[in-house]
Amino acid sequence: MTNVKTEPIEAVLFDWGGTLATWHDIDLYSVWRSVAELIDKERADDLAARLVQAEETAWARSRDDHVSSTLEDVCLLAEVVMTPAALVEYERRWHPHTELEPDAIQTLKELRERGLKIGVLSNTIWSRQRHEDIFARDGVLELIDGAVYTSEVPWTKPHPEAFLAAMRATGATDPARCLFVGDRLFDDVWGAQNVGMRAAHIPHSAIPPHQIGHTEGIPDATITHLADLPPLIDTWHTPA
Repeated sequence: MTNVKTEPIEAVLFDWGGTLATWHDIDLYSVWRSVAELIDKERADDLAARLVQAEETAWARSRDDHVSSTLEDVCLLAEVVMTPAALVEYERRWHPHTELEPDAIQTLKELRERGLKIGVLSNTIWSRQRHEDIFARDGVLELIDGAVYTSEVPWTKPHPEAFLAAMRATGATDPARCLFVGDRLFDDVWGAQNVGMRAAHIPHSAIPPHQIGHTEGIPDATITHLADLPPLIDTWHTPA
């Protein structure tokens, strides 16, 4: 642990994929190929390649310019029209990769029992409704005080405004009393610390090289499991 501070934490903000949700390596071409098959079977290979390239372009913009994108933006960039059946298939293919970490629900409940606000800030091309449907499915939607999904704001992590928007969404007002928890040293740790938040790193993810940013933050703490968070926060509630 480094750079320990003793101000009490009032809000804990989480990244989603690779943090609250279990990280899985994704064969992006396979996902898009399955979707493209329902859009135009004869041109499925070409459409899938274009959709993969468009999504990678969207994530490059997020990494380099901290500019957000939506699923609709990806389709527009690929010059592909998503049909209702194709969208159902897209969500079906992603479904297994949206599962929560085994200790996520209990950890969120313990944080709530301590009187802490809970928030989510996710770099995502998916809609708020898609995420809320997933959280409701897993029984955690009611445990979240506020969330920001970058598909509905102009910025992505690590842009300062993304973190401040997530803080405000929970009802918190002081970054120094917020803890951000994430799996990425650039987007999550460096970004959170850049606005004065503390950051806990949970290194669960094999982050694709093309998504790694130019800077690595040094976390205030590194944890192995989400269940490590409540006792960690307790140490910051104890006067030095």
